[in-house]
Amino acid sequence: MLRLNAAFAAVAGLLLTCAGAVAQAQNAPAGTAMPAKAVAPGAADSAIRPFHFTASDEALTDLRRRIAATRWPEKETVNDDTQGVQLATMQKLAQYWGSNDYDWRKCEAKLNALPQFTTEIDGLTIHFIHVRSKQPNALPMIITHGWPGSILEQLKIIGPLTDPTAFGGKAEDAFDVVIPSMPGYGFSGKPTAPGWDAQHIARANIELMKRLGYTKYVAQGGDWGALITDLMGVQAPPELLGIHTNMAGAVPPEIAKALAGDPLPTSLTDEEKRAFDRLDFFYKEGLAYAQEMGKRPQTLYGIADSPIGLAAWILDHDQKSYQLIARVFDGKPEGLSRDDVLDNITLYWLTNTGVSSARLYWENKLAFFAPKNVTIPVAVSAFADELYQCPRSWAERAYPKLIYYSKHDKGCHFAAWEQPELLVGDLRAAFKRLR
Repeated sequence: MLRLNAAFAAVAGLLLTCAGAVAQAQNAPAGTAMPAKAVAPGAADSAIRPFHFTASDEALTDLRRRIAATRWPEKETVNDDTQGVQLATMQKLAQYWGSNDYDWRKCEAKLNALPQFTTEIDGLTIHFIHVRSKQPNALPMIITHGWPGSILEQLKIIGPLTDPTAFGGKAEDAFDVVIPSMPGYGFSGKPTAPGWDAQHIARANIELMKRLGYTKYVAQGGDWGALITDLMGVQAPPELLGIHTNMAGAVPPEIAKALAGDPLPTSLTDEEKRAFDRLDFFYKEGLAYAQEMGKRPQTLYGIADSPIGLAAWILDHDQKSYQLIARVFDGKPEGLSRDDVLDNITLYWLTNTGVSSARLYWENKLAFFAPKNVTIPVAVSAFADELYQCPRSWAERAYPKLIYYSKHDKGCHFAAWEQPELLVGDLRAAFKRLR
């Protein structure tokens, strides 16, 4: 987020073992998460263990029972979403989620068909998907998700990135893909002490790529993944050739001051004024979730106890994404299906990571949208309904080595999830010159 005045900075700073035989009980998902091969006691911390996950039938039965037992509030007193996630949307979601029509096993099978692994970094189990391309000159790329997302955000782009000739690309477009679950998210371990902030996760990503033997690679991210990827660019290990972000940290300081109450610069272009207006709306209307998680994440017991509470909390991220998801449950899907939405929420439920993921906001002391002084080549995708659509002029100021900029007239906050074809096209074009 931006560094604003003292009151605003308090708000802005808010934004920011895998379960199995080695996981402690309080960290274990509701199911069976097993390494494919046992690792001897005392084995090196750098060991990489194959992984798969199977939710227990009991956990899935309990989930449906809890959905059916939801105690609903009365309808909101307005005819729009200004009071939050609307009752009609949540009841449609619950009806489908609790029925036999929704099948978590389909998502589980997709995950278990992919090469998944865990490794220990700085005392914490890190889970990741690792798909190597069949193309010999594939460029390795690590992709970091955000909140309230997960590794499921990236499933649609794995095939086009690793096997481009099967998806309209060329062999020379191929990538090896590494997709970690962030600490406290999904199948990764849950930190038991402070310290796993965005800088630490960036260092862990760098260590993971080194551990996988990559001597050159690129990185991509959105939401928290955008901040973490920026920080990888700040840390700039020699192996990291460049980064791509679909939520640029590029808001100029004079815009940050205007958002805090200073006069708005008179020289803004129409594009820059639209970006300012989006940010202004988000700061005034869209930060409630970040305030709570940034200041009091442990208070969110309700999202650990109630599936519907968790689902509503996850849906209420930003206005444009919420409205898109609401339309999905009204039978008007736009890039996302009902299963897309519920698979992600179910992953949070089965791993009990609603609260552990929220603590990343408490850890964060950085301004999300402020430039970070990235010193390596950067590519930017600006989607129309992102929290703000970054103007090229701001991207050029924030990233002195900007090598690619693409502006899209559609797409919300979760680019890989909602607009995989557009994002894949940008990644192929952006990193072509770094191969």
